[in-house]
Amino acid sequence: MTTNPEADRAVAAVLRQQGGLITRPQAMAAGWTEGTLRHRSRSGGPWRLVLPGIYLSTNGLLAAGQREIAAALYAGPECVLTGLAALQHQGVRVPTTDLVDVLIPASMKRQSLGFVRVHRTTRMPDQLFVRDGIRWAMTARAVADTARGEYDVREVRAVVADAVQRGRCTISQLAEELRAGPKRESGRLREVLEEVADGVRSVAEGDLRLLIKRGGLPEPMYNPDLYVGSRFLARPDAWWPDAGVAAEVDSREWHLGAEQFAKTAARHSLMTAHGIMVLHFIPSRVKTEPRQVVAELRSAIETGRRRPRLEIRAVPQVR
Repeated sequence: MTTNPEADRAVAAVLRQQGGLITRPQAMAAGWTEGTLRHRSRSGGPWRLVLPGIYLSTNGLLAAGQREIAAALYAGPECVLTGLAALQHQGVRVPTTDLVDVLIPASMKRQSLGFVRVHRTTRMPDQLFVRDGIRWAMTARAVADTARGEYDVREVRAVVADAVQRGRCTISQLAEELRAGPKRESGRLREVLEEVADGVRSVAEGDLRLLIKRGGLPEPMYNPDLYVGSRFLARPDAWWPDAGVAAEVDSREWHLGAEQFAKTAARHSLMTAHGIMVLHFIPSRVKTEPRQVVAELRSAIETGRRRPRLEIRAVPQVR
């Protein structure tokens, strides 16, 4: 097929800017014809059509980052990428998915297709950032949009925990997103933020909290500050003051590194030295051996209540 060198150079420049992707209007504006596009993207040809009007300049699979570029080109210049793709772009640990969530103004007519999940909204983000020519939602909005997706509460809890622990957003920002956003599908985020209001700071601690409630155990204080006189002692995951019992979920994964884990071990030793019965559970036990965990906690609480109350002051977390 006859080619136009000048048009080819213009198309190549667009491809370099857009990670090997181009739209039909862009190719036409560069000087290509419909016939040239059809020839390039023919069956067995060097290009392939990845979405309506969106072409990849190879016939292989989309590489890292190309999926998001293709989604943005498909949804149009007013779109904002959100959800897991935006969170991963901001360094938040997220579940693996091939879907790309895209926000568009409610007045636009664009349907979800293939790996692109389109969300029409009257509340386009006021705050966003642009990188590599793509508009991205900030962390709090992306977390809220993720929580309204097809994920269970444990996955939502994991995303919230990681985003907050890594300093990408605050609980108050998430609460504002919950308040301002649609009520539909907001239950999972609401549940997780209620857990945080009780002082729960990780997925593993959230599982422990749920187990305590389901097991019919006395309601403890979550993450209180414990003092002996004026001296700070520790902040256990759960604390039964009348029994002098503390429960801790020990996990390197959710306490972000060996150094923090070593500090956790030292805190346990200090509590034990002051007469506190500390029960340690790894996250997998809380999930796979719930009856045994409940039985151990109940036995410790009953034993603790039969001895003199410890002279330890507990200060609850500020809500």
